[in-house]
Amino acid sequence: MRSALAALLLASGCSAPATVAAPPFPPVPPALHETMPLPPVSEQPLVWRPGHWNWNGQSYDWIAGAWVLRDGHSTMWMDGYWKHETGGWVWVAGHWT
Repeated sequence: MRSALAALLLASGCSAPATVAAPPFPPVPPALHETMPLPPVSEQPLVWRPGHWNWNGQSYDWIAGAWVLRDGHSTMWMDGYWKHETGGWVWVAGHWT
């Protein structure tokens, strides 16, 4: 049946759509161990944002942790994380809750 359908499509000048499998998205590496430094002297409240892997389109780059200003935000910081979805991984950025 398939060969008959393919012959019919070729004879009519049409071709069956090609299915190209996307290369597998590489898994996210384990987080690197970071030693949290003492916060810098600041009159404004700070919260530690841990480091994470960032996908640059070809490989992962490590983004080091840093102290961030809490000013104008709630007291709870939700760390960013990688979430596996159909077709690959998606970075959910850290945010205030």
